[in-house]
Order: sequence, then structure tokens, then C-alpha cells
Amino acid sequence: MLMEEGSELSLTIAQIVQRLKGSHLHSQIERQAKLIKCLFFLYSFQNLIFLKTSGWERQLQNAVYRELHVQLPPSHPTAPPEHLKEPLAYMRKAQASWEKRVLKSLNSMSTELGVPLARMRPPVEQKELTNKWNEMGTDEPDLTRFRPVYAPKDFLEVLISLQNPNHDSSEDVSVRSHWGLIQVPLNVRDIPQLVWTHVDVWFIAIGHLCVSIYLFENEYVQMGKKVVLEQDSAAAQQYSRQGCSTGLRADLWALILNSTNQPQDVMHYEQLTAGVIQHDLLVDNLIYKDVKLTASNDDYYFVFEDFLYQVLLCFSRDTAVLEHFKYNSATPPKSFIQGRGGDEECAVVYPPNVAPLCFLYNEPSKLYSVFREMYIRYFFRLHSISSSPSGIVSLCLQFERLLQSHLPQLFYHLRQIGAQPLRIAFKWMVRAFSGYLSTDQLLLLWDRILGYDSLEVVAVLAAAVFAFRAENLMEVTSLASAEAVLADLSTLKVMPLIQIFLFATAI
Repeated sequence: MLMEEGSELSLTIAQIVQRLKGSHLHSQIERQAKLIKCLFFLYSFQNLIFLKTSGWERQLQNAVYRELHVQLPPSHPTAPPEHLKEPLAYMRKAQASWEKRVLKSLNSMSTELGVPLARMRPPVEQKELTNKWNEMGTDEPDLTRFRPVYAPKDFLEVLISLQNPNHDSSEDVSVRSHWGLIQVPLNVRDIPQLVWTHVDVWFIAIGHLCVSIYLFENEYVQMGKKVVLEQDSAAAQQYSRQGCSTGLRADLWALILNSTNQPQDVMHYEQLTAGVIQHDLLVDNLIYKDVKLTASNDDYYFVFEDFLYQVLLCFSRDTAVLEHFKYNSATPPKSFIQGRGGDEECAVVYPPNVAPLCFLYNEPSKLYSVFREMYIRYFFRLHSISSSPSGIVSLCLQFERLLQSHLPQLFYHLRQIGAQPLRIAFKWMVRAFSGYLSTDQLLLLWDRILGYDSLEVVAVLAAAVFAFRAENLMEVTSLASAEAVLADLSTLKVMPLIQIFLFATAI
């Protein structure tokens, strides 16, 4: 057993070293080492003194910490590549089938409308887009011909249909396992396990009761400033578990994600911007339509419309995002610029939403850098089929089991009237509650996602919302009336709901 653990550790170290050797940080350290004419092999023990005295130690620690969060999980050396992406064959098959469906929809739209998936913009069009780059929200293109590729309910139906061919559900011990819509046998944590993991949430509640709120918050802000000053990613993540101070959140999140805004990052963003100006993609129209239908009509996000276009259009051209598909069950949908088909560097991928981050970052390159890291670390799991504990399948199952176990009467009542709870909560979870909570509460929720390095809190909050409205929900007689009870979440306070649900239920 110890030998196996040692082997896994050695493999992990080797993978991290290999990845860092190709990074900009490695080049910077190596360049400085050569300047001071020292014999330098970055990962040998003898150079610890150099790293400490030169100031690179903390940056290297943060880079390693990031790699530990995004690298491939340990696996058998002879495991095929697809097993690294997703170990369960039926999940891989379902994801592949879903991708074919989405791609078929895109290709059909391209054929029907006579719009290519990707084309070079004429010089006149490039100049026009350059001039209005910071005012794209004022543009009103005719998007009536373009239809959404899929709706959340379509994705939910795919998840509901998932079945493990090697599992006989009749062998389940609990009858309640059949109440929900998700019928796959995955291990998800129940409240006692969640309480143990999220004990910090309990301590923060006690802290508010035991000391002056002003004193507590003042000391907490000072602690946050110290964390930012120390530039320690691990400390920032630990701090985020109890919620970030409003004025420090942007710096803390960037630190947790090891998202810098160095000249090379700004240059990369400018290159992506140039790519948007040079090439027109079919998916650009879908991005325009999505932003127009959502953020443009949102009381919180409409002011960021220009930022949203810029970041999402750039994201769709960023080939660096392809790296995360090594540990994502999905395969990126791609189109190729005409005349450059088959060139991986010219492939484009299709993105999600970014609006809440606009409240934290007013510099486009910084906003983009943080958004990309948030997506490839967390939010991609909400849009792909996998067995990951933070994947949307596990979150749906966890939500249903939490309700079934701790609010069985409510769950059974809603099920009997045709208002399965997941059909209501799914749209919240697939967007990590973006667009449903007030902005300050949404950011507090995302603090915990970063702090605990997990999306489980999304499922917990969804269950907590049902618990909070349980009395009213027990009176409803239809799906429509249940949806009406849960239509407005903008007045809810995230942390009190989670604390009450986790700890009151556990007692």
C-alpha cells in the first residue's frame, strides 16, 4: 500500500515538473538564474536557497498549488487516455452522444441559414468591428434566424436517461432511491459528511454570536489583507471558506486561481481580440443572442454587456482552453477557419457565461484571465456528463438524496403532484445560481466554491432553498404553483440558509 502511494506521489511530482517546465514562470526563473551566473536546475534540492533569496519561491509554490488542482487524477500507468477523462464507459458514451446531438444542431443551423461555422472577415468588416469594440452593446443585429442549440431542460432529460448497465437498481436497500429522477449509483456525501467538511461555516456562525460583529469583521479584513500581502494561494483558499471581504475578493480569487495579469497575459488577450476581429464564427451569433436574452435584460448585469461580448468572444478563440479537455469527459466542439482545417491551433471552442465576475474586475484582460481559470477548474463540470463529485450528475443526485433523506414528506408530496424537485432546481445548479441570487449573495456562494475547491455547495444550497420554502411547498398542487413559490430567490441570504440546513438537520 505504501509503495503504491509512493508511486502515485512520484508520478504526480513528475507530471507537475513536466508541466511547469513549459511555463512562462519556468522561463523567467531560468533567465534570472543565468543572469546571476549560477548553476541552476530548477527542481533540484540545491536551488532552494536561490529560490528563497530571489523571491521566486512563493510564485513557484502557487504554480505547484494550481497544478495540484487542475492536473489529471492518479491512474494506472497503462490506462487508456479516455479513462483519464472519464473512468465510467457509460458516462463516456452518454457524453459522446450528447456532443453529437449538439454538433448536429450547429451543423444543421449552418446549412439551413447558409452561414459558415467560421470565415475570415472582409477588411471593411474588420475595421468596423475594431471601431465599435468597446460599444458592441449598442449593436442590434438581426438574430431571429438563430435558435439556441439546446435548453437546460434538454440537458436534464439526457441526465435522467443515464443508466449503468452493470447496476441492478432492484438491489438498492432504500426504497427512496427510486423517488428521484437520477438513477445512477454514484457516491455523494450526505449531511454528516458535509458537516465535517464544512465545519468552518459553523465556526463563522458562532464567531458572529460570540463577539462584536464590527470587531469580528474588522479583524477578519485585516487577516485578509495579510493573506493578499503574503501572496499565498493556499492561505487565500482557506480564507475564502469563511467568505471574502468585499474589497479583497478580487485579489483573493485571483490569488486562489493563480491568475496573474502579467504582460504576457495582456498580450495573450490582445491576440485573442485580434482573432475575434479577423474571424467571424457562427457561434458568435449565439453568444450575441444569449447575452441579449439574459444579461441585457438583467437588473444586475445589463451594464456589463460590452464586457460580456468581449470576454466570451475571446474565450471562443482561446486554444489554451483545449488543455483542460485532458481531464474533462467532453471533447471540444471545433470549427476551423476556411483554408486551415485540421490545424489544432486554429480550432475554436464554445463558451459559457461570465457576468458575475464583471463586478470584481474592470480590466478586460484580468477579467478574462480569472474567468478562464474559473471555467477550466470548476464550471466546465456543470456542462458535461461525468462521474466527478463536482460534476452536474453528482450534484443532481446529491440534491435529490439530501431532500429525500431529510425532507421525505416534502419530496414525496412534490413527486406525487408531478413537480419533481430536480426539474425546478436544475436551472439553478447548471448556472451555479448565476442570475437567480442577488449579486452579493452569489459571490458569497462562489467564495465557498473556491474555498472548498468543490461545487457541492451548489447542491446543498438548492436543497436548503426547498427546505426554507417547505411550508409553502407543502400547500401547492401543481408544478406551476411550485415553480411560483420558488420563482424569486433574489431576497435569500445564502450562508444562513446553508448553515441552518446543514447544522440544524445534523443535530
